[in-house]
Amino acid sequence: MATVNGSAPVSTNGHAPGHGIGGRVLVLNASYEPINVCTIRRATVLVLKSRAEILERKQGALRSERLALERPCVIRLVRYVRIPRDVHRRKITRKAVLARDSWTCQYCGHQAHGLTVDHVMPRSRGGESVWENIVASCAPCNRKKGSRTPHEARMHPARVPKPPGPTVFIRIASPRIPETWTAYLPAAAAA
Repeated sequence: MATVNGSAPVSTNGHAPGHGIGGRVLVLNASYEPINVCTIRRATVLVLKSRAEILERKQGALRSERLALERPCVIRLVRYVRIPRDVHRRKITRKAVLARDSWTCQYCGHQAHGLTVDHVMPRSRGGESVWENIVASCAPCNRKKGSRTPHEARMHPARVPKPPGPTVFIRIASPRIPETWTAYLPAAAAA
């Protein structure tokens, strides 16, 4: 529920008060660069405060006793927000590795629950914990490869691992990218 300038609460999910907000909204900078994913509630507040405009809409409306608003799917900030370029490269996390690799095992190509991360060159063999040496791996492939090199195991990653692009956070926040977002995302982020 959201309140609009002291008016009655606005239902943001079509359910009774107290239920969670469904859906995510892609946030673009004023330059149309994707910078974040937020809740419908947060997007609605940004639009109501004239800090953002709605570019793409979802079906249905957000309603209160006195107000009906379009349900945002993609919004664009009115003013440009400066984002540090290296913010996505600072920390290697399991979620970021899985998102970069599209939640797909880089050895067998399966999308499985319980994916792990694997050091391509094992740490026991001098491999470092850097983006260029870590890939998503299903548990069976990770066990099969063990502490062997890709050459020894005859298991090579489908893609050469590298640091993720700046939109990796979008893949983390929303593993299934809505079709309406794809026009606003670089091809690598939508894949």
